[in-house]
Amino acid sequence: MYAVIRTGGKQYKVQVGDVIDVEHVAGDDGGGNVELVPLLVVDDEGKVSARPSELVGAKVTASVVGHHRGEKLRVFTYKNKSGQRHHQGHRQSLTRLKVETIDLPGRKRAARASSAKRPPKADAPPAEPTGNEQEG
Repeated sequence: MYAVIRTGGKQYKVQVGDVIDVEHVAGDDGGGNVELVPLLVVDDEGKVSARPSELVGAKVTASVVGHHRGEKLRVFTYKNKSGQRHHQGHRQSLTRLKVETIDLPGRKRAARASSAKRPPKADAPPAEPTGNEQEG
């Protein structure tokens, strides 16, 4: 199951257990919970819920891992032949969130158990030769 959430003017596709960096969200360092409203939810059977009437009561719960500053961006403006140059830097304040649950009313809740492991992926059978390959 995954969901598309919107925070800080951007949209993110998240699943349970994902860790994402978003624009600064108020919350305590290490352990505070944040509830986000999803724009779209796709469940394990592939059913898409995107209408506001289907998403009433839906929520994505994430815990705040920490706050940090993003990479420094350098802004340089220049006008030819006039000697106009302007340097500026910017670092965005970010919050790291870990998605704990995706809850859609009327369906079972998606939460990753810490002791449960994913089943191993089945290996694909070897590809059949197409006859275009040259032998020898």
